[in-house]
Amino acid sequence: MIVLLDTHVWIWWLTPNSPLSRRERDALDALATRGGVSIAAISLWEAQMLHRKGRLEVPLSFADWIEQAADPRAVRVLPLDTAVVLALDALPKSFHGDPADRLIVATAKAHSLPIATRDTAIGRARIVPVWKP
Repeated sequence: MIVLLDTHVWIWWLTPNSPLSRRERDALDALATRGGVSIAAISLWEAQMLHRKGRLEVPLSFADWIEQAADPRAVRVLPLDTAVVLALDALPKSFHGDPADRLIVATAKAHSLPIATRDTAIGRARIVPVWKP
């Protein structure tokens, strides 16, 4: 199984004092050992923006942290490509006003992946399945 992590879940997974339960962390760790964790490329940008705004504190330089956080041995970064743009174009206009969230859902849709998220708007929309450990 492969799962796409919403940006906040990806960051929480990498953060010691996060809202993720031990069960969620263990499940993500197990998936990662099998190459089953992915993020949308836009999540890299979101992490950078959060760090720049002081909303993401990391224990090392941001450059070192992002290199480790996106290490291909732990997470696969899915690109913004034609398939994602077509999935984005097919999303309902009424779905989510946040462009990054729209791209994340479109990435999950384009790759037929469930999404790990706590975003209620994404869950309610039922465009892609929400991953449950």
